[in-house]
Amino acid sequence: MEGKTTAIIAHITLIGWIIAIIINRNEKNEFASFYIRQLLGLFLAGFILAWIPIIGWLLSIAIFVFWLMSLINAIQGEKKELPLVGHYFQEWFKSL
Repeated sequence: MEGKTTAIIAHITLIGWIIAIIINRNEKNEFASFYIRQLLGLFLAGFILAWIPIIGWLLSIAIFVFWLMSLINAIQGEKKELPLVGHYFQEWFKSL
């Protein structure tokens, strides 16, 4: 499967992300790996922020916007890090 398709699948909920990891494990693709790392960071940030009243809920809107930006970039075939946090996600999860 092409890396772009795997990257798009990774954006479809946590289940899609798990499927993308399995697909990417068999046929390693740097484009897919890039978005798998970005989304792991977004999922973790969203999970943590969901437990923080008011401020966390408001920041969850930013998580959604980042997710949407990531999806659009994956569809367009561009590897763009998310603002502010994308570089950290790539570094922290480089083993994926």
